[in-house]
Amino acid sequence: KAVVSTQSTGEVASRIFQMLCYNNRDQLSASIICAGWDKARGGQVYCLPLGGMCVRMPFAIGGSGSTYIYGHCDNTYKEGMTEEQCLKFVADAVALAMHRDGSSGGMIRLAVLTKDGCRRLNIPGNQLPTFWSK
Repeated sequence: KAVVSTQSTGEVASRIFQMLCYNNRDQLSASIICAGWDKARGGQVYCLPLGGMCVRMPFAIGGSGSTYIYGHCDNTYKEGMTEEQCLKFVADAVALAMHRDGSSGGMIRLAVLTKDGCRRLNIPGNQLPTFWSK
């Protein structure tokens, strides 16, 4: 039984997911995106693709619509974006994926992770960013 006296790190959380996925690889078929914030490293995103690898990335995308937006994300992501720029980056990417992929829901749910905790935002379907009607 482990006793932890400080806040767990984003890396520790991602390694726990990695262990769970790898140890259950015969029953699971999923890629995981694990994000968090801790005092030592600030905001972090870890990608856990099929097979058990765990890699820290500046951003990660996944799901059925992700194949449509790799070029957009590679071109648009910039290191050091403000929170507002990050929210726009994510909302635009998800809206583009949803437009091309019929399995990608009808609204966007966002979570902002900071030292102050998690703040959740929703963008309803009638307020989604559009690119094709401009």
